[in-house]
Amino acid sequence: MAEVTRVPLQPIEKGSLTKLWLGIVLAILVGAGIAWAAVPKGVTVDVIAEGTGPNPGPEDVVFVKYVGKLADGTEFDRSQDVPLPVPGIFPEGNPLPLDGMVPGFRDGAMQMQKGGKYELFIPAELGYGATPPQGAPIPPNSDLLFEVELVDFMSREDFQRRIGVLQQMMQQEGAAMQQQGQQPQPEGQ
Repeated sequence: MAEVTRVPLQPIEKGSLTKLWLGIVLAILVGAGIAWAAVPKGVTVDVIAEGTGPNPGPEDVVFVKYVGKLADGTEFDRSQDVPLPVPGIFPEGNPLPLDGMVPGFRDGAMQMQKGGKYELFIPAELGYGATPPQGAPIPPNSDLLFEVELVDFMSREDFQRRIGVLQQMMQQEGAAMQQQGQQPQPEGQ
């Protein structure tokens, strides 16, 4: 039969159990802090209604209907009906070139699809930061919330080409109206 070597257990020092629990709590807090730091602090895009097809690129022009609000719900901007849509040339919505937008709006729009409706959260550092546009009702360091419908989008080149077509149509229409105004009126009128 083999002999078992006995090792006497030492008594636990006073306060050691408290130190053990403090160590466990500290480890949990450090882990939670690391997890919190790993959460992305950028733009958040929540889908209200799914869109279809590809996403716009960083230099595309998007046609959107939107409402912009501050974190407290105060509306600071709303898309306006513009005299575009010209059937076959421009869709409905406000044309916004993404390369001219604040980084957060551009990043959010690039995650959207045609026909979709979205809620876009832009933290202050990706919006206007400490220097909002002069005269804008946006306080410095404000987070922004947009409700956006992405009606359509196109490349910058396609947008410029379509503007040229629209200008040409307007010139032709103006010339036709001018010709009508110069025609002699029939006698007796």
